Amino acid sequence: MNDPHLPLTRDLVLIGGGHAHALVLRKWGMRPLPGARLTVINPGTTAPYSGMLPGFVAGHYSREDLDIDLVKLARFAGARVVIGAASGIDTDARQIHVSGRAPIGYDVASVDVGITSDMPALPGFAEHAIPAKPLGAFAAKWDTFRKGKGPAHIAVIGGGVAGVELVLAMAHALRMQGRLAQATLIDNAEALTAIGDKARTKLRNALTEQAVTLLEGAEIASIEPDHIRLTDGREVLSDFTTGAAGARPYDWIAETGLELTNGFISVDAQLQSSDPAVFATGDCAHLSHAPRPKAGVYAVRQSPVLFDNLQAALSGGQLRPYKPQKDYLKLISLGEKSALAERFGLTPSGSLMWRWKNHIDQTFMSKFHELPAMEQPPLPSYHTLGMAEALGDKPMCGGCGAKVGRNALRAALAPLPGSLRDDITPLPGDDAALLTTGGVKQVISSDHLRAFCHDPVMMTRIAAVHALGDIWAMGALPQAATATLILPRMSPELQQRTLLEIMETASAVMRDAGAEIVGGHTSLGDELTIGFTVTGLCPRPVITLAGAKPGDVLILTKAIGSGVIMAAEMAGLADGAWVAAALAQMSIPQARAAEILQDAQAMTDVTGFGLYGHLAGICEASGVGAELRFAAVPLMQGAAQLATQGVRSSIFADNRALAPDLHTTGAQDLLFDPQTAGGLLAAVAKNDAPKLLQDLQQAGEPAAIIGSITQNAAGIILA
Repeated sequence: MNDPHLPLTRDLVLIGGGHAHALVLRKWGMRPLPGARLTVINPGTTAPYSGMLPGFVAGHYSREDLDIDLVKLARFAGARVVIGAASGIDTDARQIHVSGRAPIGYDVASVDVGITSDMPALPGFAEHAIPAKPLGAFAAKWDTFRKGKGPAHIAVIGGGVAGVELVLAMAHALRMQGRLAQATLIDNAEALTAIGDKARTKLRNALTEQAVTLLEGAEIASIEPDHIRLTDGREVLSDFTTGAAGARPYDWIAETGLELTNGFISVDAQLQSSDPAVFATGDCAHLSHAPRPKAGVYAVRQSPVLFDNLQAALSGGQLRPYKPQKDYLKLISLGEKSALAERFGLTPSGSLMWRWKNHIDQTFMSKFHELPAMEQPPLPSYHTLGMAEALGDKPMCGGCGAKVGRNALRAALAPLPGSLRDDITPLPGDDAALLTTGGVKQVISSDHLRAFCHDPVMMTRIAAVHALGDIWAMGALPQAATATLILPRMSPELQQRTLLEIMETASAVMRDAGAEIVGGHTSLGDELTIGFTVTGLCPRPVITLAGAKPGDVLILTKAIGSGVIMAAEMAGLADGAWVAAALAQMSIPQARAAEILQDAQAMTDVTGFGLYGHLAGICEASGVGAELRFAAVPLMQGAAQLATQGVRSSIFADNRALAPDLHTTGAQDLLFDPQTAGGLLAAVAKNDAPKLLQDLQQAGEPAAIIGSITQNAAGIILA
C-alpha cells in the first residue's frame, strides 16, 4: 500500500488477470513501489487457473477451486480493479480503452490476456459451440451442462494435448453420472503431433479405453444445434461442442500498432514490446529471442522477471532478461484421477502422477487463497487516553460513507438556532433543505464519500448516485450540482488523468439524472474523497419524513448489506463477486424508482444510519410505529453470510445503539448496517402498494414490501 504522505507519480496498468499478472499482484502487495498507482483490468472478478481446468471438467474440483479472486488479490496489492474487457491500446496517447468508461491512462502497461480458441470462420460455431478459451466462459457453460439430465453426446474439435485432456475429462464426468452416450474428438489432420511417440501412444490408448471416438483428417462443414456435419456427409451427434484448436490472439491486439508475430505481441528478452512502455507475457506474447509453445508454465516463470522489470521501468532501474528453460515437465490429465507425465522422453503415468500434478496445482493456488492478513498499524506506545477506544478494532469503513454516528450528529445540531429566513422551510431530520425562490420550490443537499474502492470512476458513479438520493427521496427533479474533490497527493500528470476520469463520469451521471454540473472545488489530501452539492426542483409537493399513516405499506427499492460487504472487502474477507455486485448496485440511479413512488406518503433514502435508523426517522417525524418483516428484506449477495460470521461496519455500534431493547442476531444485524447509495424507503397507501411494487419490479428494481406502519408510536417491532 502506498504511503499517503508520498505523492503518486506513475501509472502502471495490468491488462488481463492471467497467471503472470496474478503473481505480480501478489508480489506487489508484499513489495509495492512507492509513488506507483496500480490498476488491473479484467472482464470478470476472477481469473481461472488453466492447470486445474481438466480436473474441474472431470468433477474432481469445484468451480471455486478453479478461480483466482482478482478483487481480493487487488485489495491485497493496493490496486484498483476495473471489471471490463480492454478493447484497445492507444500507444501515442498512452491510453487503454474499456467499453463504457473514460480511457485509462498509463505510463507503463503490461498485457496478459491469454488467447481464444474461438473459430469465427466455422459456420455455426458461434451459435452452437463454446471455445475452450477463455476458460471462464467455457467453465460456466460446462458446469451447467454437466448438471443436466439424460443421455449426453459431446464433441471436442482439436486433436492436440489440450483437446485430448478435455474430451477425456468430459467423458469421465458424464460416465460417472451414467449419462455418456457418445464422445468424439475431431481433428482435420493427425492428432497429437506435438508430443513424443511414447506419450502419443499412451494418450491414444487412453482415448480407446474411455470409448472416445477419434476422427482424424475430418473437415467440418458446419456446427448444428445437436450435431456436427462433416464435409464428406457424415454427421457426429453432439449436444455440447467445444473447440480446443486454432488458438489465436484477440482481434483488438492487431489494432495496437505493436509489432506482432502471427498476431501475437512480439517481446524481447526483457518482455518489452516494440513500444518500451508496453510489456506482454503469457500466451498473448511471442518470445522473439526464444520462441516457445503456448504453455502456462512459461507465464508462471516469467512473473518474477516481469515484476522486476515493471518496477524498473517505473523507477528508471535496469531491466533483466527472461531466460526460458529448454523443456518443461508436461503433466496431462487422463480423465479419472490419473495423469501422464512427459519429459526427456520419459512417460510415467497413473495415479501417482495425478497426485503429483494435484500437489503442484494446489501449491500454486494456495498462493492466492492464503493471502497474509491485513492488519492495522499498532498504536504508538505513548498516546492519549481514549485513543484505543476511538480507533476501534477495525479500519474506518468507507462503505458507510465514513459517517459520524447519529447520536453524535444530533447532539451537535440540537443547540443550533432555527432558521430566521422566510424562504427556508424547516424540515428537521429530512434528507434535504426546502427553499423557496421566486415562488419556486427547490431542495438542496450535500453528500461526500471517502473512497472505499481504488477506482475513481466507480467511486464517482456511487458518490453521484448517493448525493442524488436525497433529491429523489423528496420527489424532486435534479437540477444542478457542484463537485467537491479531494485527490490524494499526485503529480500534475496523474491529477489530470484522475480529474478527467472523475469529471467525465460525474457529468454523465448527473446529465442522465437531468442535472448539470455547474462548478466545484478541488484540493489535495491524504485520500480520495468525492462529494456533490445537488439542487432539485419541486413541481409537486415535496415528500418528507412526516407523512406516514397507520396502515401504510413499506416498500424498499434496493437490497441492503453494502456496509458489511465493504468492511469485509477491506479486511480481505469478501468474495470478489460479492464486492462487484455490491458496487454495481450502489451505482444504480433511483430516478425511475422515485418517479414510480411520487405519491408516497413519506420517503427517505437508506444510507449511513441503516434501514432501522432511517425507518425510525420516518416513524419519529410521523408520530407512528412500524412492523418490519426481516425475512422480506432483500439482502445483497454474501451479506447474510458475512453478518453471521460477525463482520460489522465501523459505524454499526452507533446505529445499533438506536434500538437497545430490540434483540437481533446474525443476519438480522443488517438492519443496522450503514448503506451507501442505498434504496428508497417509502410508506405508501395500502391499496396502491401491489401496483407500485409490480411497476418497480418491471422497471428492474429489486424492490420488496418489507412491513407496514402501525399506530404504536413507541417504536419498531420485528415480525
